[in-house]
Amino acid sequence: MLNERASGPELMDDLTLASDALRQNLDELETINTWLGGYAPVLDALSRLRPYFPAGRPLRVADLGSGGGDTLRQIARWARKKGVAVELTGIDANEFMLEYAADKSQAFPEINYRQFDIFSPGFQSQPYDVLTCSLFCHHFSDEELVTLLRQWQQQAQVAVVINDLHRHWLAYHSIKWLTRLLGGSYLVRHDAPLSVARAFRREDWVALLSQAGIRRYELRWRWAFRWQLVLLK
Repeated sequence: MLNERASGPELMDDLTLASDALRQNLDELETINTWLGGYAPVLDALSRLRPYFPAGRPLRVADLGSGGGDTLRQIARWARKKGVAVELTGIDANEFMLEYAADKSQAFPEINYRQFDIFSPGFQSQPYDVLTCSLFCHHFSDEELVTLLRQWQQQAQVAVVINDLHRHWLAYHSIKWLTRLLGGSYLVRHDAPLSVARAFRREDWVALLSQAGIRRYELRWRWAFRWQLVLLK
């Protein structure tokens, strides 16, 4: 079990999904990420990248597959605390999620949201300093990821910061138990363990990066069962 990445679709992959259950699911994901330190891989990477931030203008950050916008709100809080000027953009293909995220982010004028297909030339022409994505890469096949990793490294002016799950039996069974203990929605009960099964081991990342021709990167394991991958320019 879990020797290879699972390929079954998650319910959240349906771009037409728009319901109270999805709203509940996004709230639950924010709670889980807060409890399990799910934002730390991104915030830690940004702290280490500070010497490379552009001078004289805000740092332009795009969060890919931004979902409910919770990662962007954490980045905004971090930037305010550190005195870093930022322009933050959430990129998602699901219009309902963009509207939900914008409503939740009203206290953060430094955040805006845009609807894009990340494979489109329209998105690829957008200039950003840092591209981030959290729990996003596992939604794609290996072949798609090789293309995306190569594209993102070329597009980002400073770095790409990836935060995703570690495919591990303990993580798989723990999240099944946790989502039931919390009385989670049918979406999170279905998708959370499948997300772990679709996720990565270290050798998966090494192989994908090699296929993409990417040599300059940092790959670190983070609690709880996360990978922090930083693609450097």
